[in-house]
Amino acid sequence: MTVPLSILDLAPISSGSDAGQALRNTVDLAQRAERFGYHRYWVAEHHFADGVASAAPAVLIGLILAATDRIRVGSGAVQVGHQTALSVVESFGLLDAVHPGRLDLGLGRSGQRRAEAVAALGAPRPAPRTEPLTVDGLLIPPPFDFAKLIASPRWAAYAALLQQPEAVSPDFADVVDDIRALIAGTYARDGVDVHATPGEGAKVELWILGSSAGQSATVAGERGLPFAANYHVSPATVLEAVEAYRAAFRPSEVLDRPYVLVSADVVVAPTAQEARHLSAGYAPWVHSIRTGRGAIPFPTPAEAAAAPWTAEDQALVQDRLDTQFVGTAPEVADRLRTLRRATAADELLVTTITHDHTDRVRSFALLADEWRG
Repeated sequence: MTVPLSILDLAPISSGSDAGQALRNTVDLAQRAERFGYHRYWVAEHHFADGVASAAPAVLIGLILAATDRIRVGSGAVQVGHQTALSVVESFGLLDAVHPGRLDLGLGRSGQRRAEAVAALGAPRPAPRTEPLTVDGLLIPPPFDFAKLIASPRWAAYAALLQQPEAVSPDFADVVDDIRALIAGTYARDGVDVHATPGEGAKVELWILGSSAGQSATVAGERGLPFAANYHVSPATVLEAVEAYRAAFRPSEVLDRPYVLVSADVVVAPTAQEARHLSAGYAPWVHSIRTGRGAIPFPTPAEAAAAPWTAEDQALVQDRLDTQFVGTAPEVADRLRTLRRATAADELLVTTITHDHTDRVRSFALLADEWRG
């Protein structure tokens, strides 16, 4: 694979199943991904979602590392707004101590973004772009407006549970610097040097994940760290994110040039018709997230077809449907090459959700064979 292809897994729970089976499926898929030739296997951090079992990335990463031999395993991403720098370093330091040299520590700023979004409610905002763009063959839809979701009581309840009472998330750049210092063994506070055990000296690969041209992209660039941009979550802003990262980049002991990974949502099957059938549950699944309920257990195609659906529902998820790559292996690989060309990505990260685990495994197998070819 000239351009490395990696996997992001949410440990999805299918309708009629449970978290235990979803986690067993994740471990099974990671083992198969290693055999298929994928470069990395990352797990996401999601909370309050009936249809996602990846609430504790470090725990799940430990299970995957124990079940695999070569593939890099990591977080996409640990949300540092919900944890201290020390807790992150100790957790990943423990994993690296047992499985040295295969660990990626991806960091995201969800906690900070929540607080900023709430504070900005009601403030004047520039008019958003309302028309889709096509850049070098890649669809860039209009940005999704999260204002209604942020203002919901459910959002506030979730935020209250994700942090200690009256806790304030520190600045993301400060957290990243603290994590780097603790790993390097150079952390000091008020004249006192502090050492994390395990954690200090861990051979982890540090990543920053971001979905816009905001602080994540800037922090990653200024510190010379690799950057992962989310086309599958925020397709409207992926080009802005990678451009901001490259503009801010300064060479470091880690990288002498920018390194960009870009994600995509894909479903591959032997025929385009079957791929579309398998992806039918994606629309109600994304709808559940964007209405504040949290990801539902992934429905069967029949359940998706039977669900009530309006034009308003369709509009709410249309950007995600239009930017999901669904089809045969050659069709999806071609769209991934377009994504790579438009973003100049050094690596691609694919995520796939289907109701049946065997269909998901087959999707990754077909894509890997095509990508190698």
